[in-house]
Amino acid sequence: MSEVISTEPATSHPVSTTAEASVEVFAVYGVEPEIQAYAMAKYSRSSLSMKQSLKEISAQRAEKFLNTYYFQYGHRSIADLAHIALAIERLSILAAIVIVDEQRWDGQERSTRYQDFRKSGYYTPAFQNDAFQNDNAAADASSPRTLYRETIESLFTTYEKVSQRTFEYLASITPRPAEMKPDAYERTLRARAFDISRYLLPLSTNTSLGEIVNARTLESQVAHLLAQPHKEVRDLGARLKQAAISPAYNPNEESLRALVAEIRALSPEIADRAERELLREVRVAPTLVKYADPNLYEIETRRELQQAAAQLMQGAAIEPAPLVDLLDNESFHAASFEIELANTLLYGHCHYSYRQIRKTIAAAGEARRREIIDLGLRHRGRHDELLRAFSEGQQFRFDILMDIGGFRDMHRHRRCIQIMQDFTTAHGFDTPPEVEAAGVRSDYESAMQRAAAAVEKLAESGGEEAEQNAQYAIPLAFRKRTLFKMDFAEAVYISELRTTPAGHASYRNVAYAMYEAVAAKYPALAKYFRVHDVHEPIDLLNR
Repeated sequence: MSEVISTEPATSHPVSTTAEASVEVFAVYGVEPEIQAYAMAKYSRSSLSMKQSLKEISAQRAEKFLNTYYFQYGHRSIADLAHIALAIERLSILAAIVIVDEQRWDGQERSTRYQDFRKSGYYTPAFQNDAFQNDNAAADASSPRTLYRETIESLFTTYEKVSQRTFEYLASITPRPAEMKPDAYERTLRARAFDISRYLLPLSTNTSLGEIVNARTLESQVAHLLAQPHKEVRDLGARLKQAAISPAYNPNEESLRALVAEIRALSPEIADRAERELLREVRVAPTLVKYADPNLYEIETRRELQQAAAQLMQGAAIEPAPLVDLLDNESFHAASFEIELANTLLYGHCHYSYRQIRKTIAAAGEARRREIIDLGLRHRGRHDELLRAFSEGQQFRFDILMDIGGFRDMHRHRRCIQIMQDFTTAHGFDTPPEVEAAGVRSDYESAMQRAAAAVEKLAESGGEEAEQNAQYAIPLAFRKRTLFKMDFAEAVYISELRTTPAGHASYRNVAYAMYEAVAAKYPALAKYFRVHDVHEPIDLLNR
């Protein structure tokens, strides 16, 4: 193997240092992510200090090293050292959920609590025969695109009405304290009102987010996104990849150009040097992400597990299930463990509860469950990580059926193993009690019923991705099933954090139900939870 990391000659004798001089700690600023990764990786093979390494490094040397050592020899941990900040703006809420479904992800998204989403706009997928229908007025009037747009616009109109009426209701029952400024009072109650009206936002609603990830996570994220069934998500994967290898946005460019112009007035020669140094294009990961391709393991396995789930369940009716179901922990002998693995593999590819699938798998026999496990591994390539469904063995497993909006808040708990089911209207929708008190329940329920009917019609409209396109019209009030697997510490953390009075009622109820389920099954552990009782009244002005 050719070694591209240089090392300086070793001294003949070790040098003694005092305790005060032996340790140096400093932050590093202004270094391109791949150069930083290169410099940190050199600690492994060189005794040079970070400062010495950074002085001798060039972008060309970093690229040569990474191409040799990273790609040819598989030292992917090097990419963990290159951290990249990315902005993704005007994507749909649906796509944002897929983007943030990464355990090693750090970021922030627009909040439906603190922002009015009425003017955000929305994503419109490409429907079958769009080109023909746009040229034909009669056909366009009854086209899937027209139905879709009418549905989304209707939801936004109702969202605006519910926001205002709910705010007025909350203001009528919550006097402003004398010490509270009017703008703070209104802002607080508007946030409470948005917590209610957000149930009407469709998954197509535009949002924005920022993420900070290392290059290895970005590479796997891009491969994952490129393998998804929604075109918008695949396109975002391609855009993320392009952003990593293209010139990055420099917020200081305008001021630096002005500085170069001032220097040019004094010395054109020095200005040319300054322009090359200060205004050079920077690419955050030109090497580490450029080979990210669609994850074929995911694509093929998803297709086969979807078929297996449909064959196993044979169109059975979805049995009723509670908001939160703490699943039994059977002894982990071979048979039960195999059942759990097969169960989790199928869970994400249908809309049945964990218990209903497990009962069917247990009855199907040993050969069938091992065939399902084999499907989860059959297409695994040399560098593919096992599917998330293989992360088995956690003591606390909660099958949670909650509204999509509330799920988005729970989704942030990335210490859990989360297995999501797809978006659907099959489980119905939640109705917050405030819409009744605000006098807008009929508007709210009519909007939900129209949306559900439109989603069904759009899914049957034909085209390769008709079902995926229809999902964008689903409001956040509709329920979504997700399996959350965790240890005891995480169960305590979620229960405590998400039951605080300032939180949204949806996830407060879920977190409290998690606590109650653990307390019922393990009474001796209940005293270790510092939860807030969700049945107690709350102060609406306490945020």
